[in-house]
Amino acid sequence: MMGGCAMAESGKPDIVDTAVGAGNFSTLVAAVQAAGLVETLKGEGPFTVFAPTDAAFAALPAGTVDTLLKPENKDQLVSILTYHVVPGSVMSSDLKDGMTAQTVQGGSVKIALGAGAMVNDANITQADIAASNGVIHVIDKVIMPPAN
Repeated sequence: MMGGCAMAESGKPDIVDTAVGAGNFSTLVAAVQAAGLVETLKGEGPFTVFAPTDAAFAALPAGTVDTLLKPENKDQLVSILTYHVVPGSVMSSDLKDGMTAQTVQGGSVKIALGAGAMVNDANITQADIAASNGVIHVIDKVIMPPAN
């Protein structure tokens, strides 16, 4: 009998392992590691993660990702990443047009369902990827927290 492994209980990997296994989130995974958020996102949760793809990160201005991954920019990176995480497990069927959700970062994201599901100005391209400690919704753009 195996104990202590979240995967053994539900049969599903956690959010981090799910993202690693998907293969199109290597930039996100590297950013989560640089920000020191791996243990958090492997934690009990549940969490809802709006996960930008590698292409979404590549669409940022040249050098942005490299700059954010530097140790001196860790606070900014943590702020951006935690803006993509909502406490609780929010499935696509729970989303309502015009609703807002408080993020772990502290700001709010807005959901729109008019021309397809969106969070802020990012399209949700794949929804409801279940993990043992929450759910991932794939988005096509990195969303930025409001400036303080």
